[in-house]
Amino acid sequence: MDTVDLAPQELRTLVAVAGEGGFSAAAGRLGTTQSAVSHAVRGIERKLGVVLFERGRYGARPTAAGTRAVAHARRVLRMLEVLVAETRGVGAGEVAGPLRIAAFRSAALYLLPPVLERLAARHPGIEAEVTVVREVGTGAAGEVTAGRADLGIATMGTSSPIPPQLIGDVLLEEPYALVHPAGHPDPRALPLVDWTENCSSYTRQWWAAQDWIPAATVRAEDDGAVLSMVSSGLGMAIMPALSLTGAPLSVGITDLGTERPTRQVGYVTTPELAATAAVRALVRELRARRPAAAVSDSRKSE
Repeated sequence: MDTVDLAPQELRTLVAVAGEGGFSAAAGRLGTTQSAVSHAVRGIERKLGVVLFERGRYGARPTAAGTRAVAHARRVLRMLEVLVAETRGVGAGEVAGPLRIAAFRSAALYLLPPVLERLAARHPGIEAEVTVVREVGTGAAGEVTAGRADLGIATMGTSSPIPPQLIGDVLLEEPYALVHPAGHPDPRALPLVDWTENCSSYTRQWWAAQDWIPAATVRAEDDGAVLSMVSSGLGMAIMPALSLTGAPLSVGITDLGTERPTRQVGYVTTPELAATAAVRALVRELRARRPAAAVSDSRKSE
């Protein structure tokens, strides 16, 4: 196979065009002209022998090959940033530089803060940036694959396995519980409140076997909205433990027993980023995290 040399600026051009959705906007981002961006992209396409963007009146959209190329470009540029940060860090004897984390909502709200607090105390030079993503489709793992995050906190398991190009590990397995208005005499008779992310994150075989669970009649944007609706008496829900952290006293939480469904939560990263100092430091803190505070026993019932 012929060797293809792409300069960092060419990679930045690919990322800018994909990110901005067009050559003109990319030129503004890069501080150059539209013709220069267009010329650069054509040159990259000639080098690679594939079309990377579909051009149209509404801008430029990556082809399948372009999507893959842009993901690699982001990851290569990120490793160049790491090269600079870690080389300088050796002389200073510190771990420093940006650290991009993607996480679904409840993980970002309740799992990450104490972890990042300890990370900052040990490595004040690390600049953590957390992006909250919906855990549907490719979710947090997709942000890592696309090169937009260094590490993702994602749901894991047979229905959402780690993508083959990533590595990672399970951090916790959290149970689901029946959530309902506190003191309700028959919570299982209430309408079901659900949200899209919930569909891919728990054991559907268990769900399908429960003849008392109706089809969802109320849908919400995220688990926080579900909890608010349940608190207001609009229905009941089946939710994982992380989502119930800090649940208001107006919400009752009923254990679903030994056969209850669970959800695995873990981290994913790329093999090359797994070897970097900042990611290694974050993984150590994630693995050493203290268990989340359990919901008070007085809030549970069998």
